[in-house]
Amino acid sequence: MPFSDFCAPLVFDGWGQESLIERLLKLGRERKWRYFELRGGRETLPAPAAAKKYYGHKLDLTIGIEELFARFQSPVRRAIRKAESSGLAVEASKAREAMVDFYGLHVRTRRRHGLPPQSLSFFLNIHREIVKADQGFIIVAKNGTKPVAGAVFFYAGKAALFKFGASDEGVQELRGNNLVMWEGIKRLAGKGLKTLHFGRTSVENDGLRRFKLSWGTKEEIIEYFRFAFGPNMWVNSCRNASEFHNRLFRRLPLAVNRVAGALIYPHLD
Repeated sequence: MPFSDFCAPLVFDGWGQESLIERLLKLGRERKWRYFELRGGRETLPAPAAAKKYYGHKLDLTIGIEELFARFQSPVRRAIRKAESSGLAVEASKAREAMVDFYGLHVRTRRRHGLPPQSLSFFLNIHREIVKADQGFIIVAKNGTKPVAGAVFFYAGKAALFKFGASDEGVQELRGNNLVMWEGIKRLAGKGLKTLHFGRTSVENDGLRRFKLSWGTKEEIIEYFRFAFGPNMWVNSCRNASEFHNRLFRRLPLAVNRVAGALIYPHLD
């Protein structure tokens, strides 16, 4: 499933490891897939080497708001207090307008990272199918009327996921990112959710890894497995986007980046 950080195969009684792989291979050949990728699920596979590994970070929400705050590292606590005293207004919303506000920040953040953004219609579909169905919400922090940071959270059962985060790099000193994360954590804990997963983190991104650990999370390893149909083999590694492409997308105007994202990710519309 595109843009799912991890989604191991659901294997029910009567399914063995071999039958799962055999059925995937048969389906892939019938539909002329170039490859299939499993994001998690080592226990269902014939022990191949992972094509790629990521860090995952999970937060226990059952310990109470005060204990959660106490377990944050001191820079996080200071950043939250600074954001609260800076005059930022923060709100949890299910409104379409909140998703549009978030998307404006998302486009800027993706360019800063050297990546094209997914299309606006992708996020409006998320709003219609997930947020309006009471399986998610958007947090937006504003400086006056201007959005400066935002986050999108999903939840199902007792588990929640921090799926998207974005901010205005011009006002990072206001610590809006910390404020929207804290507001999301409080809201999820108040709804009775038990865990919050912070999504995947590249093993090369030490800064993001430290940020997620600073919230008192427990770290895990997420493995991706890929089978290429051409040579019929498990792939041992996958290439990242080149630094050239990252530099290019950092330089392109926001409007051009949006068009590029719509062309690169057509399956999301």
